[in-house]
Amino acid sequence: MKKAKTHTKIPNLNPVFFWDFDIDAMDFERAYKTIIARIVERGGQEEIDEIVRFYGLEKVVKAIRDEIYFLPNYAIDRALKFFPELKKEEMYCYLNRKDKPYHWI
Repeated sequence: MKKAKTHTKIPNLNPVFFWDFDIDAMDFERAYKTIIARIVERGGQEEIDEIVRFYGLEKVVKAIRDEIYFLPNYAIDRALKFFPELKKEEMYCYLNRKDKPYHWI
């Protein structure tokens, strides 16, 4: 009897979110911070659900809280909406830029 896979090799996300990457060459396990940040910044609830399914809630929350170095203010607010267990004051991306202006591009 075959073991059921817990998830596929790539998350079921629209490639339009990764317009600037070669999606076929992308290693979704190694690039998890980039993928999670991009989806928090630009995705909706369906995409959030997919990254949680693919990576697991604990890994997604840990990445947003401790490992992603930059998110714009609106993406930080979106992360707090999607993941109420997060606190802005504990997010590295918030602490890293709290008092620092950043370029809008």
